[in-house]
Amino acid sequence: MDKQYTTHHYDVVVIGAGGAGLRAAIEASSHDISVAIISKSMLGKAHTVMAEGGAAAALSNKDHRDSWQTHFRDTMKGGKYLGDWRMAQIHAQQAPDRIRELEQWGAVFDRTPVGLTNQRNFGGHTYPRLAHIGDATGLEIIRTLQQKGVHTGIEVFMEYTVRKLFKTDGHISGFLAYNRQDGSLHLFKAKKIVLATGGITRCWEVCSGSWEYTGEGHALAYWIGAEMGDMEFVQFHPTGMIWPPSVKGILVTEGVRGEGGMLSNSEGNRFMFDYVPEMYREEFADTEEEALEWVAEVISGKLATKRRPPELLTRDVVAKAINSEREAGRASEHGGAYLDISWRDEDEVRKKLPGMYHQFMELAAVDITKQAMEVGPTAHYVMGGVKVDPYTQETTVLGLYAAGEAATGLHGANRLGGNSLSDLIVFGKIAGEYAAIAAKSTLEYLDINQEEIDFTIEATLAPLLRLDGENPAKVVEDLRHMMQNKVGIIRTEKLLKEALDDLDKLEERAKFTSSPGGRVYNPGWHQALEIEAMIDVSRMCALAALHREESRGGHTRDDFPIPDHQKWGKINSRIKQDENGNMVIDYTTYPPIPDELKAHLDKDDLHEEE
Repeated sequence: MDKQYTTHHYDVVVIGAGGAGLRAAIEASSHDISVAIISKSMLGKAHTVMAEGGAAAALSNKDHRDSWQTHFRDTMKGGKYLGDWRMAQIHAQQAPDRIRELEQWGAVFDRTPVGLTNQRNFGGHTYPRLAHIGDATGLEIIRTLQQKGVHTGIEVFMEYTVRKLFKTDGHISGFLAYNRQDGSLHLFKAKKIVLATGGITRCWEVCSGSWEYTGEGHALAYWIGAEMGDMEFVQFHPTGMIWPPSVKGILVTEGVRGEGGMLSNSEGNRFMFDYVPEMYREEFADTEEEALEWVAEVISGKLATKRRPPELLTRDVVAKAINSEREAGRASEHGGAYLDISWRDEDEVRKKLPGMYHQFMELAAVDITKQAMEVGPTAHYVMGGVKVDPYTQETTVLGLYAAGEAATGLHGANRLGGNSLSDLIVFGKIAGEYAAIAAKSTLEYLDINQEEIDFTIEATLAPLLRLDGENPAKVVEDLRHMMQNKVGIIRTEKLLKEALDDLDKLEERAKFTSSPGGRVYNPGWHQALEIEAMIDVSRMCALAALHREESRGGHTRDDFPIPDHQKWGKINSRIKQDENGNMVIDYTTYPPIPDELKAHLDKDDLHEEE
């Protein structure tokens, strides 16, 4: 079998073509260096497109009281104070400029009556903060970034999968990839690499992500020695479609609740009033009348002076509440909850939520202007990822940078809705900038060990040469089903230990999968090559979840239901390979929060001893 490969040279290569990757590439190319983007699928099909509700930034257009300090506070509180305060500060301070920059580049955001960028409410945000374009914000951001990027000289390699990163003398030096269309092999030599590969949620059976989200970026960094952090924290978005089965898991934007959508159970009760945590009690309405008054005030364009509806609690709280209602026998017809926006004017619903209107009409034959939607939790986002320097986004591997969902730090134990899009453009810019500056001062491309290249090529072609192995689709199906049941929204020691044993068995099965039929348009081959990454990132999640004996944010232990602030409240898990290649876990902490920033946080939530 042909093992020849084509070699490419670039100063900076960005792996991933979503919001973080495009913004990094645009920034890097502004430094007059050679830049390439590697995209696993077609350009424009990034998961950024699926972020529908808006991008969080304290523009203060809808409520003059908003500020970066309040955004910083909301991000830290939503993340249960496990986030890197340095990243939270940078994000809150720079997000408004990144939104304004997108507007200068042609992004068409919705407007207020006086022509300012409109902003909507979202869970966990004190004030209306999400700049949006109906419910297609991510799509507009990707369109804007791609249009900007095509004029900067960036070279784009679409439908390429990266198989292995290489480092030379401890520094990143390149990677091997293959073309998914024709199976050709490609060696990329790069002075610096930015990892912007998104998340891992395809490891769960019910997820909002499409086929690309198999965690390969996380695994690539881990395999080369980068440190991973907070992998136990996986966000189950509370509202995914649950019927019909063919669309189960597809995202229902939080914008529905931001526009006044109400959650109820099979008995018709608006149950979220029963699930407001103590730390949020003063911020949310106690009665339906109070909640409706607040929504009416916001819709009319007045300042919101009342406490918010409980549907706008953080995603972890809402997802677990829906799960609890189901466990109590009060689920909707197909096992979730009812989400109703039909009480609002029909034309307003179509105007504010056009994507959701067409999505439910076409996929579920439900008219959301007249009927309630059925929704349930869906694996949506991983707060964990590659550990990065908060100021440069460089990982613990020299020359390798990471941004967006592939990196960890900003979101702590739980991400606030809308923070993902502003995360991409804030830290994508930073990663691209520092990668470019470092690349300009690097004179030579590093040599890559030929034996490593040859070994990676052999491993890449191996499934094609095995004729009687197991179908890789069956291994992936069993993995996703197991993760859904044992490392899902509710976890226990017993199930997590079983999951780790199951992963060992799946790893053995994965070694003998086969996908004969050639290298051209062979989906079985692609899937066989993804399994190793899916197993390792699943193992990271299960291992970190087993060791954190408490419930916090996106991590819920049924056998440890209460947050243990004294033991776990300030430490973050860290996973890496030991000298023998084994996965090991320990814990680390971020530097103490300075007093001037701590003054913006809720003192009682910090659980500090006097």
